[in-house]
Amino acid sequence: MGLVSRNTTTSDAELPAAPVQKTDEQWRAQLSPDEYQVLRKAGTERPFTGEYTDTTTTGVYRCRACGAELFRSDSKFESHCGWPSFFTPLAGDAVIERTDSTLGMTRTEVLCATCHGHLGHVFAGEGYGTPTDLRYCINSVSLTLEPADG
Repeated sequence: MGLVSRNTTTSDAELPAAPVQKTDEQWRAQLSPDEYQVLRKAGTERPFTGEYTDTTTTGVYRCRACGAELFRSDSKFESHCGWPSFFTPLAGDAVIERTDSTLGMTRTEVLCATCHGHLGHVFAGEGYGTPTDLRYCINSVSLTLEPADG
């Protein structure tokens, strides 16, 4: 998988303590190199390469690092942007949103509230016909899909 690397300039000191905390060595042992680069170093998958970009399976999307429930398939929509898109997280406290001023622009980064893993970014006001007019643009490698029981 091709990844785009970037460094986060926002300090982790402003975040509340993560309920799940591991050392860098523990994260490296648990995650694949691609998962580690995205979840722990705020990398980005190349567009249209992730396993969940076009998935329509009914179920719950969980954080690949800690297993926390993040999004449900009924909030996933086709945005044609190259990454899985959701119009709302599972619950208001499932994710943390913070300002990301890297790459010469200001965006809103989305982190898992349980382990502070980087998930992607959220964008507002793009005109999608969703209930929230938000697009949570999330890296597939940050997620696992738990299909609903048949």
